[in-house]
Amino acid sequence: MVFEDSAALRRFLLGLAEGMNAAGEPVSGIHETMVTVAHAYGREDTDFVLLPTVILVETGRGEEGRVAIRSAVNASFRFDQIAALYPLVEEAKRGAVDPAEGIRRLNEIGAMQPAHRWLLRTFGHAVLTTGLALLLAPTWQGALVAFCLGAFIGLAKLVRSPTLQIVFPIFAAFVCALAVFLLAPYIEIGDPLTLLIAPLVTFLPGGALTTATVELASGQMISGASRLVFGLVQLALLSFGILAAGTVVGVESSEYTALEVTAPFPWWTAMVGVLLFAVGNYLHFSAPASTFGWVLLALVVAYTGQQLGTVLIGASISGFIGALAMTPVVLWIGTLRHGVPSQLTFLPAFWLLVPGAAGLVGLTEAVGASQGMDDFTAALTSVMSIALGVLIGTALYRFAHHGAEELAQFHIEVPAALVATEQPPFWARMLPGTPRSFWGGRRVPEAPDAAPDARPPGRR
Repeated sequence: MVFEDSAALRRFLLGLAEGMNAAGEPVSGIHETMVTVAHAYGREDTDFVLLPTVILVETGRGEEGRVAIRSAVNASFRFDQIAALYPLVEEAKRGAVDPAEGIRRLNEIGAMQPAHRWLLRTFGHAVLTTGLALLLAPTWQGALVAFCLGAFIGLAKLVRSPTLQIVFPIFAAFVCALAVFLLAPYIEIGDPLTLLIAPLVTFLPGGALTTATVELASGQMISGASRLVFGLVQLALLSFGILAAGTVVGVESSEYTALEVTAPFPWWTAMVGVLLFAVGNYLHFSAPASTFGWVLLALVVAYTGQQLGTVLIGASISGFIGALAMTPVVLWIGTLRHGVPSQLTFLPAFWLLVPGAAGLVGLTEAVGASQGMDDFTAALTSVMSIALGVLIGTALYRFAHHGAEELAQFHIEVPAALVATEQPPFWARMLPGTPRSFWGGRRVPEAPDAAPDARPPGRR
């Protein structure tokens, strides 16, 4: 099917790309999807330039080419919006939705109201924070403090002001650190910095840092570098808020380092923490009810893999095993008939692996405790290990799912008038995806002036 209304199609493609960007999809995945959608509408003459903040779509060639550009706003979809977006993406991949209708549905997705009321979403953020605190801060007092701070952050995040959102992470880090440092001398909360990770987890750029590393490894240098710088600046701002609170309270530099806990949690508390973390994500991000079980499965796999990695290769790069185990599972879930989009299960698992948390602790200790850059280097190693696990897990899944058809993806179509009519050599026909391949690959079209079969009748 060739869709003739190029203007509507360009706008539809822009909207799809912007929506996937708001869902946290890497630009490499967005580009692959957009090319598939354009081909489904019969527009092989479409090209894309995708960056985290700019999207360009060109249809047509030469003088007939038309370009549409969109400055991507700093939007972030909730889980219910992501769940509504990806069925539309799958329809677009088949060319099964009219672009005008697709634009209308995209606008509806952008204007969706949260499925849960503000009080339930605030409570969900508190539960999410408590679940993570049970994994990070090994005291009941610390978990209670994290619940209260999580409720405060969840309530404050309901204010939708672009201007306030710029400074709100610093303000949240300052307030949380101020409360924790004031309570630390009187309540056994464990390591103050580690406890601060729980209420600040939804501000941590762990997903951005991991996505940046994946994009850099896949050759997307501009988008990967910009995300990496953004993530590091976000960490620096959060660290500034914590250090400012420490200066106000009068915290000594040595008090930024970890403190020993006399009575740690029993082993089964970790499973309760993972369950609470899943419940908190479901409530705070207004996820559809059908996604809860899949998110919990991804969290269990990620946490189990991380703990196994701690035993096998050490805590600093244990995230590699967690990401390696989690990635094929979430991609597999996304292909099931009653599954959920992979972004819904990826994002909570990223936060559970906490690559940004390690960076925040490392940067704050490096500056506040004057320990040099060893801690921060270890934190970046943790981020790289998680990104490497995602890369290898994705590659293994795609190889198992698509087989050897990806071995011959580089192929440039030759104009029909220049296509040779002779048979390709035997070795070339052995490669999947090449013209006249034995494996059912693309067939080279006949030249328009090719002579018809001139064999005499009877000799067939």
